[in-house]
Amino acid sequence: MGSQSQGKLNWLQQTLPEGLVVDSGWLERHGVSRQLRRKYVMHGWLHTLARGVFCRPSVPDAPSTVPWQQLVISLNALENVPVAAGARTALELQGFSHYVSSAGSREAHLYANGAFPGWVSRVPVDTKLVLHSARRLFRNRDVPAFFTEATLPQKPREDNGFTQQQGQWKYPLTMSMPERAILELLDEVPKRETFHQADVLMEGLRNLSPRRLQGLLADCKSVKVKRLLFWFAERHNHAWLPKIERSAIDLGKGKRMLVRGGKLDPTYNITVPEKMDAGV
Repeated sequence: MGSQSQGKLNWLQQTLPEGLVVDSGWLERHGVSRQLRRKYVMHGWLHTLARGVFCRPSVPDAPSTVPWQQLVISLNALENVPVAAGARTALELQGFSHYVSSAGSREAHLYANGAFPGWVSRVPVDTKLVLHSARRLFRNRDVPAFFTEATLPQKPREDNGFTQQQGQWKYPLTMSMPERAILELLDEVPKRETFHQADVLMEGLRNLSPRRLQGLLADCKSVKVKRLLFWFAERHNHAWLPKIERSAIDLGKGKRMLVRGGKLDPTYNITVPEKMDAGV
């Protein structure tokens, strides 16, 4: 191997952490041509995950799937695509898994400001990815760009509803804080999340920050989500609820039918289940 090719390989081994994922465009931008990629794959220095998608294997026989956390970290740290774990997934990661049914744990809910790169759907990951737009639910609460290729990750502003969790990789995992995550989850009620599941999760969220919730609710676009948050919080008599200034939050007008055949809550004008069981 020529000295120039060897130097590029050394650079790649120092720059691309084992297990993290990049596309061919990232490699091209850093001088790893198609010819070099083929050579690196042939020698086992790169592993092909899908067409145009690669990782540097941590062991000679690389696994056929990638942990979804590594994909999120790769998008943030290497591809400069801000992505965060949110909704049910973020709540699980922050210790609320004992309130969550095991069925939902087979999904990873990910939020990005714009469209996800097309190659994300081709990467074989260890769980089903559910992709969301962070801008659909909030006006001014984008997932921040915590990473660049030249700097270490910066701590996110918590009042935007995001935090980081350090794991086994060089970079931390970006996720929604509980205050944002529960609003994201309520956005999925009743189609992907049941009232029962939201209810048991809300029961455990006794220590939410009213200041952080105030800002998130003010920026939230969904009348349904805001009404549900108040309805569940009143149901469980959470201490943080009276500290939220409702006059600053637009709860819209008119009724919202969320459950066919349900009962109408006269305070929030939403239809809710007659009985809160696991099937609704």
